[in-house]
Amino acid sequence: MVAIAVIGFLMALELAARHYGQPGPLTTQARELIFPPKSGGVLYAGLALMMVVLTWRQRFIALGAAIGIDVVFSLIRWTADIRVTDGHPFGNGALWVILGCAVIAVARRTGPERVLLLKGVGLALLLVTGRKTGDAWLFITAKTRPMVLDQYVATTDHALGNPSWLLGRLVTACGPVGFNFLDIVYGQLPVAAVAVALYQLRHVAAERRFPRHHLVRTFLVIGLVGPVFYMIFPVVGPLFAYGTGAQHWEGVSLWAPHMAPSAQWAAADLWPRTLPPIGVPHHMPFDHITPRNCMPSLHTAWATAIFIHSRKGPRALRHAGTFWLIATLTATLGFGYHYGADLIAGVVFTLTIEAALRAYDHGWDWSGIHLVTYGATVFTALLLSYRYRPVEMALHPWLAGPLLLLALASVIYAYVRTTTAWDAGTLPARRPTAPQPELI
Repeated sequence: MVAIAVIGFLMALELAARHYGQPGPLTTQARELIFPPKSGGVLYAGLALMMVVLTWRQRFIALGAAIGIDVVFSLIRWTADIRVTDGHPFGNGALWVILGCAVIAVARRTGPERVLLLKGVGLALLLVTGRKTGDAWLFITAKTRPMVLDQYVATTDHALGNPSWLLGRLVTACGPVGFNFLDIVYGQLPVAAVAVALYQLRHVAAERRFPRHHLVRTFLVIGLVGPVFYMIFPVVGPLFAYGTGAQHWEGVSLWAPHMAPSAQWAAADLWPRTLPPIGVPHHMPFDHITPRNCMPSLHTAWATAIFIHSRKGPRALRHAGTFWLIATLTATLGFGYHYGADLIAGVVFTLTIEAALRAYDHGWDWSGIHLVTYGATVFTALLLSYRYRPVEMALHPWLAGPLLLLALASVIYAYVRTTTAWDAGTLPARRPTAPQPELI
């Protein structure tokens, strides 16, 4: 049923993207069998995920085959004088091997071995297709939401001290070195997630089964549910709404893609030098290119999920998870992609998703229902306050700011308290109902 739902969702997204003249996630993924992939690193990360179900010998064969196919593709392009100007010159081999393993699972495996290998292939394809799904979602938000709510969030951010403006100045002062370092961390978030997931799934090949809960599940649910709120609360971010857009970083970025100028759509050229004035916010029109992908911040959500799942790993993994969270928060604000209010909503959103998944595994008891309900209530209250009470919060920052942080802290405390009790076994899981003899 889950597989059918995912396929149906991808087909619906494909049709929606084609309605606006853009190939959807299925088409763009299929093209990467031949054409240079947009992200070769993500394809190899997907291959690494799939290999958790293989033996060490099979892993070396799969990796060698992927690299060999990439070498052949490179030689063909070099011979035909085809220059890779868009995308990465590697990654096709990883996709071919993933699909090849799917064929082997259907044609050469039976029983539990077939199911296990298909689960590995499914994880890999969900990761690589998830990137395409996100691109399609962002394209659709730009086409279907001509008005954005940035003025409301920017006004709300006065209660938090306008952190995007503060960190924007800091990153600008760091120059090319600081910007590009953070850009690498920001752009390779899926690779960091795979590193944590590989640790969690390290025993799959030996035990021949997946653990009940792991990072990949949380990652995929965040990516599936999060973009719905882009449609409900469209926001483009301070770099675009109050700045010159991507042109601001063209002088320091080593690999920033060219984007159409958006300065003419901005409310004013203020970011990050001058704080926006406090006034009555309004809906503002924006172009049909820039994604409305700020509320909530899914980069923050994913980095928070990585941090949570790295807590039970070795010290190096815990330090890496902490570093990735701090660097991602710095980049999202410092690049001008998000407001501080987006980040608060992103953390609450992640904790609610993670609580729901863990409650499902643990058994829906009162503690799980209470935790998920509380997180969803706080998340809804945040969005409503950003939309309908931004001026009041901006005029009373010493009251509104601590209240926003207190709401975030309360969800964190509730999550830690409940899940710690689950792990310790002090809150019993739901027990299955005893069979009734008369029904038997």
